Amino acid sequence: MSKKPGWKELASGDLLEAGTAKEFETGDWRTLRPIKDDEKCINCLNCWIWCPDSAIIVKDEKMIGIDYRYCKGCGICARVCPPKVQAIKMVDEREFREK
Repeated sequence: MSKKPGWKELASGDLLEAGTAKEFETGDWRTLRPIKDDEKCINCLNCWIWCPDSAIIVKDEKMIGIDYRYCKGCGICARVCPPKVQAIKMVDEREFREK
């Protein structure tokens, strides 16, 4: 396996090919973690539509989880969840890392 160049080796203004985000797991950047309440979720999929990291996992038109390898904890999913539902809440990541 050949070593890929780091950012210092890239030319100024260089572009990376599309789809490379799957190669970089960025979930460890998170300070807040979205937690889904299965009992409250109505599967409106607003979280999936708005997630900038494509971290929402959908199967058979239902939100089945969050791919924490890529979720950066921005909280957009919690903000776009319908106010009367509030099926996603943001929790301090330290609660999970200390376990």
